[in-house]
Parts: sequence; C-alpha cells; structure tokens
Amino acid sequence: QVQLVESGGGLVQAGGSLGLSCAASGRTFSSYAMGWFRQAPGKERDFVAAISWSGANTYYADSVKGRFTISRDNAENTVYLQMNSLKPEDTAVYYCAARSPGLAATMTGRYDYWGQGTQVTVSS
Repeated sequence: QVQLVESGGGLVQAGGSLGLSCAASGRTFSSYAMGWFRQAPGKERDFVAAISWSGANTYYADSVKGRFTISRDNAENTVYLQMNSLKPEDTAVYYCAARSPGLAATMTGRYDYWGQGTQVTVSS
C-alpha cells in the first residue's frame, strides 16, 4: 500500500514557474514508477509526465515537453514536477500516481495509487 500526498500548487502568472512535490509513504517507494497527471474542469485526466523506478527513464506529454521536468529522490520517498514557462492552459488539478512494477506508463489505468491532487492556476 502506498499513500501519496501532493504539495506545492498555487496561483502563478503566465510565464512563471512552480514546483510540485509528491511525498509517498511506504518502504517500497523505489520499486514504483511515478507519474503526474492533470485534470481541468470538465475534462478528462491527462498524462503529464512519468519516471521509472530508478529515474533513468522519463516521459512527457507533448504539451509540456521542454517546460516541465519530472525527477525523484528515492531516499526521500518523493517525486517532483518542476514547471516552467507556465501557460493558462496548464491550469488544472495535478495528481501524482504510483504503479508497480516500476516501468513508467502514460495511461491512467496503469497506475495503482493516486494522491488527492493539488490545484495549479495560471493567470494570463
């Protein structure tokens, strides 16, 4: 069982930066792949970024490639999402998710555990 708690959301102006964190409970965090997803009002939950258990492999949605960076610290049981050059269309609730085995995936159905989400609002 893994419990995930996101933090770091907030309000930022377009062009600004924001960093999200996701703290995981449990001793097996390093065996899980981690992902970030987002959901805007009235829309489906979409893939943002994912990272393999070791951090060696990362994947990004085309819409955030070059602007967002996913990373993890297995010693701290934490995964991060650094978001730069934010746009109003990045506004959403951001969720982190964990899956085992530790191969990164882009589909929501492949993830076993989810956090409760953190709101990110980008003003124009």
